[in-house]
Amino acid sequence: MFSIEQAKSNDFDKIILKDNNTGTSVEIIPSCGGILHAFTVVQNETPINVIDNYDSVVDFDKNVTAKGFRSCKLSPFACRIKNATYSFENKQYTVQKFLLGDSALHGLIYDAPFKVINQLSTDEFATASMQYDYEETDAGYPFTYTCVITYTLQKNNALSISTDIVNTSKSTIPIQDGWHPYFTFGGKIDDLLLEFQSTEKIVFDDAMIPTGEKIPYEEFGSLKKINNERFDDCFTVNFAECQPMCVLRDKEKKLQIEIHPEKSYPYLQIYTPDHRNSIAIENLSAPPDTFNNLIDFKVLEPNEKATFTAVYKITSLI
Repeated sequence: MFSIEQAKSNDFDKIILKDNNTGTSVEIIPSCGGILHAFTVVQNETPINVIDNYDSVVDFDKNVTAKGFRSCKLSPFACRIKNATYSFENKQYTVQKFLLGDSALHGLIYDAPFKVINQLSTDEFATASMQYDYEETDAGYPFTYTCVITYTLQKNNALSISTDIVNTSKSTIPIQDGWHPYFTFGGKIDDLLLEFQSTEKIVFDDAMIPTGEKIPYEEFGSLKKINNERFDDCFTVNFAECQPMCVLRDKEKKLQIEIHPEKSYPYLQIYTPDHRNSIAIENLSAPPDTFNNLIDFKVLEPNEKATFTAVYKITSLI
């Protein structure tokens, strides 16, 4: 039996999806970008949240960018746009919202207030959908679209996260989708094991912009200790391999996170912050700077919808 609860703590208004049989729960904060605040399982009667999050609403408001966009929806573009500028249908646009160096970073709605539009719990799952309507708030993206994020907690500690993007403009729009979770088991990531199915790494220049080149890469094709490895890289996803496409394992806690992206997310961006208390593993619909390099570039016609989905599963190894 699944249930949905409303709760308030640290000024967060939370929606909590819960599997009452196992104690597994998911906490969502619609007003703070629709972020996933917690994904908690019970292991040896101890709750373990695998999502690195924010302390309070004040912390989110002040530090969402400084703390690396934890759990944020990346839309209508993900990662970087070179010089914050791109051309679309013979017009040039410059994004204003957030720059890191000369590049625009991580979209325009990472801190948007989403509104809840649907909640449902049954014997098989609990789900909640939330919506934000983007209305030309940045001169660098003078279009309108609707973003709906749906979280569905299912049996066996499986969480489906699906994003629908609907073009509400009268013209075509460019779109890219991504999500920026930081995963943790409560300790340093150096002792964790990582595996992801990729045969290619995207080559970046000094400004972290893809050069257009790919190089062979299979170093983490099987479980391997992270140690002092540093990532700030984008990889193609090798869907010829079996799911999951990515595994993060804590041998001591005997838990692992499995990522099962659909083909709508053919790229994986991995980032290790300097504090090394968590690791960002991001599903992307296209590589960074897609608005300029046009690699897997996606355009939506008026009223057209695109859906991007991945399933995250926490598995006990006991």
